[in-house]
Amino acid sequence: MPDPRALLLALLLCAGTALAADPLTYGTKAQQLITKGDFVQALEELKAATSRFPYDEGLRRQLAFTYTELAKRDLQSGRFAQAAENFGQASELLPDSKELVLMRGIALYLNKDYAAARDELLQAGEGSEPLVYLGKISYDTGDLPGALDLWRRAKEQDPANKALAGLIEKAERELPVESRMDKGYSSMFDLSFDAELPPGLSAEVLDALESAYNTVGSDLGLFPTSRIPVLLYTKKDYSSVTAGPDWSGGLYDGKIRLPVGGITKLTPQLRAIVFHEFTHVLVVELTRGNVPTWLNEGLAEIEGRREYTPRVPELRGNHLLSVATLSKGFTGMAGSEAGLAYQQSYLMTRFMVDRYGWYAMQQVLKYLGERNSMESAVAKALSDYSLDLNAVVREWRESLPGAGTGDSVQ
Repeated sequence: MPDPRALLLALLLCAGTALAADPLTYGTKAQQLITKGDFVQALEELKAATSRFPYDEGLRRQLAFTYTELAKRDLQSGRFAQAAENFGQASELLPDSKELVLMRGIALYLNKDYAAARDELLQAGEGSEPLVYLGKISYDTGDLPGALDLWRRAKEQDPANKALAGLIEKAERELPVESRMDKGYSSMFDLSFDAELPPGLSAEVLDALESAYNTVGSDLGLFPTSRIPVLLYTKKDYSSVTAGPDWSGGLYDGKIRLPVGGITKLTPQLRAIVFHEFTHVLVVELTRGNVPTWLNEGLAEIEGRREYTPRVPELRGNHLLSVATLSKGFTGMAGSEAGLAYQQSYLMTRFMVDRYGWYAMQQVLKYLGERNSMESAVAKALSDYSLDLNAVVREWRESLPGAGTGDSVQ
């Protein structure tokens, strides 16, 4: 007579096997994990399930959804390459989804993988959004007429899109100037320059850019692999293209733009501006644009002032702009206020680098790139010191002549 306990154990094992082999069970468990926000574990459950039941449409859709949610999180955290990979996995599971193709193309564009992004976006259909990003690729790679054509086609489909209208207006301002420019190249830079500029100046600027690439790259721990566009203007053309303030000596808006009219050779001042603007390239890439103006400009001033140190008035602790003011843009400021903003940004950032080192600054930029606030990024980067941004600013203020004890973060 068989042992009842052995029979019961066998029945339980059979029931467990049947249960484990049920796609609905896998799907329910994965859904519970998704509801809790544990997409990583849900992904592992669903990958195992789809390997056992490759033709179950419900499991495939759940897996695609989970890859998509992970990709969205990657986008929000600035992990563009990983986002593109996860959107690609979702697209393989749902090959008819144009939206997934579009999202992967956008992630690749944000990662500056322009060739792969273009291939993906061309498969995303003729909608307005693919055309906008195809235009951005053309614009970023120096094809201004191609960008305008794509954006105008997108505008026909989406005439109420104000952001698109702004892109078209900006490109239309730039085209008459850039269409008459000559070209120059170095290992990492594509240079466009006014044909009226003195012979040899463009080559000197390219040499300075290559020096900045190595020097600033070492400080910030980043050496970009995508080519960087640089434009040299007469002062009149610079003003008409950028619509910047009179005191502006350069601009980075995805391209380095420099007014060099009247200069016959590379001066120390112009070399400093080259280093300054190239620093913005790295800071924007490291932080994905999530950076307060004072830190962005402070780092750029550190690098620029190594090449040329301007005469600036002494900054005193009883006459300071608030950090909240410095976190916004400087372009709306008058010249004297802008000078104060740049000087204060330089001194605050110089204090942080001198006190805590370049590695700590690299960590701050990394955490900003992961979409942390400035306060959180500083607290994480300086956790060994048990300091937050308020404490750092307070220490800096106390180091100034005539210092007060107020908290300038507000």
